[in-house]
Amino acid sequence: MNLPAEHRATPAGKPRARGLGLPFTGRPGRLNAITDVPGIEVGYVTLVEGESVRTGVTAIHPRGPDGTGDPVAAGFHSQNGNGEMTGVSWINESGTFTGPVAITNTHAVGVAHAGIVAWTITHHPEVAEMWLLPVAAETWDGWLNDINGHHVTEQTVVAAIEAARPGQVEEGSVGGGTGMNCYEFKGGSGTASRLVPFAGADYRVGVFLQANFGDRGELMLAGVPLGRELAADNPMADHSAAPPGAGSVIAVVATDAPLFPHQCQALARRVTAGLARTGTTGSHFSGDLFLAFSTANPGAFRPDSTVLERLSFIPWSNLDPFYTAVVEATEEAVANALVANEDMTGRDGHRTPALPRDRVVELLSRAGRLTR
Repeated sequence: MNLPAEHRATPAGKPRARGLGLPFTGRPGRLNAITDVPGIEVGYVTLVEGESVRTGVTAIHPRGPDGTGDPVAAGFHSQNGNGEMTGVSWINESGTFTGPVAITNTHAVGVAHAGIVAWTITHHPEVAEMWLLPVAAETWDGWLNDINGHHVTEQTVVAAIEAARPGQVEEGSVGGGTGMNCYEFKGGSGTASRLVPFAGADYRVGVFLQANFGDRGELMLAGVPLGRELAADNPMADHSAAPPGAGSVIAVVATDAPLFPHQCQALARRVTAGLARTGTTGSHFSGDLFLAFSTANPGAFRPDSTVLERLSFIPWSNLDPFYTAVVEATEEAVANALVANEDMTGRDGHRTPALPRDRVVELLSRAGRLTR
């Protein structure tokens, strides 16, 4: 299996799903990450302190830090609304948003919103002089983290935004994903990308998600149901007050393909199909909220424009390969979030085991599903 190093392991050397031999369809970008889309930058602050703090913040720049103030075409989809993503009323109204996106824990989403405002006032006062409706989102990390302790501050959020960089993206228990769980294994941050040819060019579609969802019995990888085989060692099932499958997932889809806002919304809806490939049926107690945006048509949505603007766009009849790319990248991003992890113990001694990688390899090998 001759894989690029970036596809086998994260920058910290943690394995990615392809490094275990899991097969995926589609053609990934060079980094197999959301940062394959030009201009996208990702930053983290990870808070692991004492026995109870297991949380953090993830920041995503759609056009890099210098692109704040130049809105992107965007669309939003809620698969299940037991969660929060700010700014979506304006996205639904205008089909755009501007500035960095922040993802954190449920009780810090307001702080994340305020942190984006604080960063923008400092770095782009000309944008803040008008009005700001930032995009901040959350999933619940209260099993492992002291979620009521106010450990995420505005300064934490600003630091995550300022830490954002292009290039390879760390995965697993980092940033906002630090204390998250997925299929009652250790979850968190995951990403993947696909290349889509159209009209002689390769466009990039990247997905980043914060995975904190799923009942253990539902888990499926590479098309093989694994939940029953991996049912042992599940402290959350024995002690958590939340029902199995509770949690949430935030997904951010980015592309450099030129799209209308309603086409971005159509891409956001396809995250649902990608998650389903990993087994989830979508719990009532899970907030599953998806944002998609296009970095094409720079300058076309600036609020201070006084001239007629023109937009390039992919014809609706040619969007199916882009939908496929979202589904494929979402499935792989979930697998990466699971694979790039270790056991974690946190608040009140609560423990979440990591996906048993050797056992997964054994089961998928037996099913004839590994590529190596």
